[in-house]
Amino acid sequence: MLIHADVSIPFPRPLVYFTYRDQLMDLLPYIPNIRSVEVKSRYEENQHVYSVNLWHGGGNMPLTLKAVIGDALVSWIEYNTWNESDFTLEWRIETKAFTEAIFCAGKNHFLEENGKTIIQTRGELKIDPKKINGLSAPLKGKVAHLVENFLGKKIVPNLIQMGKGVHDYLEKKVN
Repeated sequence: MLIHADVSIPFPRPLVYFTYRDQLMDLLPYIPNIRSVEVKSRYEENQHVYSVNLWHGGGNMPLTLKAVIGDALVSWIEYNTWNESDFTLEWRIETKAFTEAIFCAGKNHFLEENGKTIIQTRGELKIDPKKINGLSAPLKGKVAHLVENFLGKKIVPNLIQMGKGVHDYLEKKVN
């Protein structure tokens, strides 16, 4: 499944980029579908910032999935490489459930357009049912489909909500 989202924020690119990168904890009140974020590591080197964050989201999970894995799908580790020289972010997400079976990664481009910022997110979500452990073969395919459907419906709205949160945060901060 391809991940494709474009978010427009009416503020200059450097301000938007550095807000996303450096003000994550300040943004949490503006992102209602996120319960918390823990910064596991962060370091800077040669115009790059490398960070690892543990996210705890919310959201309603289908009862079938909840019965099999609990709330593990709404927590994930995000590995980020921020490249200040070209205003990009490369990311990879590791889910807390079915870690071996789920691949989710992509890249965000922060583009400047007429004084505003367009954030283009492109990525991919793949689930390999063969790598789902602890289930019978017939269940693996069903669970993989449910997980992909659930995550697919969450990722793009979360990206858009994050953009709205950054917009609202900057509106309040700048004005």
